[in-house]
Amino acid sequence: MSAAIAAAVGLLVGVVVGTLGAGGGILSLPILVYVLGQDPHAAATASLVIVGATSVVSLLPHARRGNVLWRGGLVFGLLGVVGALGGARLAALVDADLLMVLLAGLLLVVSAVMLRRSLAERRRPDDGGPVARSSGRVATAVLTVLVASVVGLLTGFFGVGGGFIVVPALLLVMRVDMRLAVGTSLLVIVVNSVFGLVGRVGQDLAIEWPVVVAFAVTSMVGGLLAGRFSARARPRTLSLLFALLLLAVAVVTGVQAVPALLGG
Repeated sequence: MSAAIAAAVGLLVGVVVGTLGAGGGILSLPILVYVLGQDPHAAATASLVIVGATSVVSLLPHARRGNVLWRGGLVFGLLGVVGALGGARLAALVDADLLMVLLAGLLLVVSAVMLRRSLAERRRPDDGGPVARSSGRVATAVLTVLVASVVGLLTGFFGVGGGFIVVPALLLVMRVDMRLAVGTSLLVIVVNSVFGLVGRVGQDLAIEWPVVVAFAVTSMVGGLLAGRFSARARPRTLSLLFALLLLAVAVVTGVQAVPALLGG
């Protein structure tokens, strides 16, 4: 039964990842914990497998349309390797309920920033094209290194792909269009997921592989199907949907995790 439920929700997660370039980990982790009854630490590792596989498949249609910054995405991902490895080790030392509360808090902050930006942009013309890059190259480079390192740390620590940070970072720091941010984010997620898993090698975790495989397979199918929608959607619409998704998951996760932590 758990595998059947995982297959059903996996399709939804794949659609979200393929459309928004993010959201796989922030959806799959709470689902694995609160719906499928997985231990948070084991769920974090399983989430990396699911999100990494889904992102590889979802990346293909975006790449065919030229919506991936390959060099920038690879550099961004590789800059987060140390953080991903360290975050994975650090997560093993943190209480499982505290891990989920921290995730809810992080999602709440990021969703607030993205909502503010999305609502502000409603007053601007929407040409769907790239936004001009910042003139401060040194400052932008330093900020990119810092953000990439933080993304890697969060990926390893929480077991999420990091797209919920990568997309805003690409929009706000690298000043790219939402479609480019979505496609490039998938590339960064693949890199971060791989090294996040490497950092978890050797941890004694009881992972239910039939559930993970069922989740991952349907999620990959959903990721392929979602490519058509993201190609037609307005960048501003994608940005707003992404922010609302983060807010919803933050609230649901917090409602579940805070009482569990206080009760423990």
